[in-house]
Amino acid sequence: MEVVLLERIAKLGQMGDVVSVKQGYARNFLLPQGKALRANAANLARFEAERAQLEARNLETKTEAQALADRLNGQSFVIIRSASDAGALYGSVTPRDIADVATEGGFSVDKGQVRLAKPIKELGLEDVQLVLHPEVDATITINIARSAEEAELQASGKSIQDLQAEADAEAEFDIAELFDDVGSAALDDGEDDDRAPVDVPEAQPEDDA
Repeated sequence: MEVVLLERIAKLGQMGDVVSVKQGYARNFLLPQGKALRANAANLARFEAERAQLEARNLETKTEAQALADRLNGQSFVIIRSASDAGALYGSVTPRDIADVATEGGFSVDKGQVRLAKPIKELGLEDVQLVLHPEVDATITINIARSAEEAELQASGKSIQDLQAEADAEAEFDIAELFDDVGSAALDDGEDDDRAPVDVPEAQPEDDA
């Protein structure tokens, strides 16, 4: 199916381009989203008549998107989730979760603007791309942790593996220290047993009267 694009579409074309796309893509996405029109004589004439208005509206939305991108780029947002000791999430972080946490942070982000290469299923830091406009992107960092304290440690550069290794080392140290205390106590008891016995005079038999 041939369509005329009403805005720039990545890997497809610029506003005003007539391109050939699959019917499903056109009917399910481009046409209902108002991103394109069927490329027939009537719609091509309509586009030419509205081109100036469309370009002005595109420039306005692009400017707004760029201002938002300038504020968003480099921002980090914390999402608290339950996870195993190995860092595997009980579930996953979705585009809606990311949009919600960004919006709560004071930025207007829609889940449709979030681009995830794959579902996020582990604790840690994840760079996420936001498509704010066909010509404007932003990148934010999602800090997924089990607590606010853990999120702070991850933000400082420590991975969940580092944190787990530190916890294991601390536990081993506590156990070793406990055994040292027990050994010291046993040694002290042994030293008490080695002390020279106190001589006690033997009882003398009484003389017969």
